[in-house]
Amino acid sequence: MNAPLPGNTRTLVLTGASRGIGHATVKKFGASGWRIITISRQPFSALCPWPGGGQNHVQLDLGDPVELGRGIEEIRRRLGGDGLHALVNNAAISPKGPKGERLGALDTPFDLWRQVFNVNFFAPVALARGLVEELSRAQGCVVNVTSIAGSRVHPFAGSAYATSKAALASLTREMAHDFGPRGIRVNAIAPGEIDTSILSPGTEKIVEQQIPMRRLGTPDEVADVIHFLCEKGASYVSGAEIQINGGQHV
Repeated sequence: MNAPLPGNTRTLVLTGASRGIGHATVKKFGASGWRIITISRQPFSALCPWPGGGQNHVQLDLGDPVELGRGIEEIRRRLGGDGLHALVNNAAISPKGPKGERLGALDTPFDLWRQVFNVNFFAPVALARGLVEELSRAQGCVVNVTSIAGSRVHPFAGSAYATSKAALASLTREMAHDFGPRGIRVNAIAPGEIDTSILSPGTEKIVEQQIPMRRLGTPDEVADVIHFLCEKGASYVSGAEIQINGGQHV
């Protein structure tokens, strides 16, 4: 059984928490006293330890629509009738070719395209819709993690990933419109080149040639913006997509 929580404890549901931006987000919100329910297709990872993590983890394949429906009911059970203060849709997949090469519109198999959209696009809207009552009860918010690849052709991110992120950015605007009357804010962040374990070889050229600040971003810097969007200081911010890329988008 989960330990009882103080009455003023806020709750975050976070997908993709085991590394990189998700790991930094867990640490940021945990340090602020939030209860965090994590979701991933893997069991709770000891590589991203945090108090109560093992008891507040839901193992779920976001690419499986049937499994997703079951997972939403499990999250609602974990919430126990309480409100949900924040949903952060961070999980995403960006498949590469056999030699690690970028997969474009001509060579991405359609079954792979569907898998990418199931995880990167359909899962976020399904989670938000499935938890809408809990979000409304807490006057909560949704943060969708998009990407700079959603607005331009990227040398490493493939066509399926890029178009799924572009669709998620558009979905953020639609959700802000549709969820707003229920008191739910919906925003997005669009990270650029962030210093994580999944960086592709050649990223240093992007840093040198395309990023005005001439450095990679850190997962902590992204987590800080996510945290801001879920706090009182952003209480009138909705429908925005915040670029986190050191000026790369200009």
